[in-house]
Parts: sequence; C-alpha cells; structure tokens
Amino acid sequence: MVLKRLLAGIGFGGASVETSLASPVTTPGGSLRGTVVIEAGDVEQRVEQLTVGLQARVETEIGDHEVNSDMEFHRVRLGDAVVLSPGQRFQVPFDLFVPWETPITVHRGRHLHPMRLGVNTRLHVAGAVDPGDLDPVAVEPLPSQAAVLDSLFSLGFTFKHADLERGRINRTRQRLPFYQEIEFRSPRRYRGLEELELSMVTDEHGMDVVLELDKKPGLLFSEGRDTYHRFSVGHAEGAGRDWSGHLHQWIDSLAGRRGLF
Repeated sequence: MVLKRLLAGIGFGGASVETSLASPVTTPGGSLRGTVVIEAGDVEQRVEQLTVGLQARVETEIGDHEVNSDMEFHRVRLGDAVVLSPGQRFQVPFDLFVPWETPITVHRGRHLHPMRLGVNTRLHVAGAVDPGDLDPVAVEPLPSQAAVLDSLFSLGFTFKHADLERGRINRTRQRLPFYQEIEFRSPRRYRGLEELELSMVTDEHGMDVVLELDKKPGLLFSEGRDTYHRFSVGHAEGAGRDWSGHLHQWIDSLAGRRGLF
C-alpha cells in the first residue's frame, strides 16, 4: 500500500512524502519492511526528523463514557537531519520491528472487526510536525495464538468483535498501556453462557491467556466459582496443542448442563 501527501503546515511548494510497505501483513515479533520517499518541493526545507511507528485505535473509559483515540505504541527514528533542496528526492528504507505484544487484527483471513492498526510516518520539518497518515497493517496470530482461537471456533463459538482497552490485566506479562479483548458469542451447548471474552498477552517466550465468561441475564453461576480462567504457555507448546478439551472442561463445568447452579 502506498500513501502520498503534501506535508502539513509548510505551505505551497512544500515537500511530499510517500510510504510503501513490501507487505502489509506481519505477526507479533515479526517486522514490516518498506521505503519512505521524500520529494522536495519548490523551496528549500530542513527535515529535522523522520520516524515510522505503529499506532492503534484504543478505547478509554472516562467516567460513564468510552472514548476511542489513536495511540502510538512503537516508534523509531530513521536517519539523520537533512536539508532538502528544490528537486531533490530521497529514499529511506526501513525494517520496523513489530513488538511481541502487538494485537492481532486478522484470523484465517477474517478481519477482527473493528480493529484498526497501521504504520504511521512522520516528518518534522522546520518546526512543523506532519501528523502523518495510517498505512493499514494486517497482524496475523502466532501459531500459539491461532491454536487457542481455532479451539474456540471448534467448540462452536462465533466471533462478535475485538477491541483494545486502555488499562492492565493483573498478573500477566503485559507492558503496553492497553490490552486486546476478543469477544465471542456462545453456542447453545453452554446453556448458561451468553458470551466469552479472550485476551492473549504475548512476549518472546510465550503468552498469558485470560478468558472471562459472561452469563445470560437472570442466571447465576455457582457461588465460589470463578468466571475467569487464565493459563500461561510457551509458544512451542501452545502451537502444538489442541486446546478444545481443556477449554470445554472449564466452560462446561460452569455453564454447561452440569453444574450450572
């Protein structure tokens, strides 16, 4: 994908910037390779800084309201300051590391609606900062993450929506100021369950998986039974395991035909 625009705030005759990605598809812990092309305008300008980074749409709770805003969670500087003379053209290649905790946006070709994540390129020119545009990126799950998702689908859960929430999940390896929550509608086999929410917090070693059950209105889970379940697993072990039995046993003990009340 290619984005090209005139730099904001520098007036007529200013430079333009074009960002292209070799591929808009990546995974947590992977990379995004591309090139930034800067074309000088009709006037001399000093580029003080060029950066590329990742940003995502994050939901923040403020009182009783929820506010969505774009949040940068990784940014790197490319090269040094340079003076653009009229007619000059620069190409700056980059290889942007994708943090292990980067949320996923697709699974088996399905967009996890309404996830919005991409690469943002910014230029600081003569005291003005170009706000940049978002070059959309598809982040596919690691094999360990895909194994958990596949198991939920095999049990009959259907995807509802996914978002990023500002805050922290206690007792996990979380470092970013937000976490991803993927919501599923429950199949009829779990008569006491309305929805299931999944979060996977990942680093280079493995992941913490956190699930929460949302009961149907008017039904109560047995007293003392925790509707949260969490486990940690290494990537190699997680990728090679079918989690269906493990997840069904826990969910059915709380929301199935046995042990609901």
